[in-house]
Amino acid sequence: MANTLDSLPLILEPEQLEPLLGSPGLTLVDLCRTENYQAAHLPGAIHIPPGATQYGRPPAPGLLPDKSQLQAIVQHIGLRHDSHVVVYDDEGGGWAGRMIWLLDSIGFQRYSYLNGGLVAWHDEGRPLTREEPSVTPSDYDIQLRSEPTATLDQLQAELGDSALAIWDARSPQEYQGVRQTAMRNGHIPGAVNYEWTRAMDPSAGLRLRDLTVIKEELEALGLNADKHIVTHCQSHHRSGLTYLLGKALGFNMRAYAGSWGEWGNHPDTPIDQP
Repeated sequence: MANTLDSLPLILEPEQLEPLLGSPGLTLVDLCRTENYQAAHLPGAIHIPPGATQYGRPPAPGLLPDKSQLQAIVQHIGLRHDSHVVVYDDEGGGWAGRMIWLLDSIGFQRYSYLNGGLVAWHDEGRPLTREEPSVTPSDYDIQLRSEPTATLDQLQAELGDSALAIWDARSPQEYQGVRQTAMRNGHIPGAVNYEWTRAMDPSAGLRLRDLTVIKEELEALGLNADKHIVTHCQSHHRSGLTYLLGKALGFNMRAYAGSWGEWGNHPDTPIDQP
């Protein structure tokens, strides 16, 4: 008999997940604010404080954690090769998408995103608990992969390549350079701006909007399956969602994890302003 978890989609709806709660091999990862996790979370969910997914050193806290940090994360959630990880947060997918990128970066691709996360789940009255699960730490041996990530040097070398597209997930004010977030402000030359919150539907529990409509909006900006897309924000938190969204649309995605915290505080990187 086939394992039900083997056929789960990348974008998983609450009604699809609820019957699977407690299934062997299902690993629920909660990336909500700690106070929200403590107040109520999905039954069986293991909490990872969002900041634990970051390298944590300015000016680029969003860089990939080192191997020992990543090893500690997978041991904490009890990751195994046959696990299917379902990630969620309380903000529409930024931290959850960043966790997907971390899993890609260790070569683990059995995962889904709970569409709308805790917000949609709570709004529909689905089961919640304050009980924290007991987890058997895993001995999963991680192998780092560089493919999901673009470094500063790589991105500088690729600027001007017609195959490259840069998706800036920050606010229009940050993109235009009128909001101060770094030593230097503006955007990476050639980058297009599609703020991460545009993808969310507040009237549907912060679920993703219709993917067909989003895809049309992105294609109008030159973001499509033919491009090698690099996405970023200030610290690769908001762009966690755009990384995930691009994967859901079948795009070729990488994350510039250094993001504007690194680019805008570097003395020599090229910067554009409208």
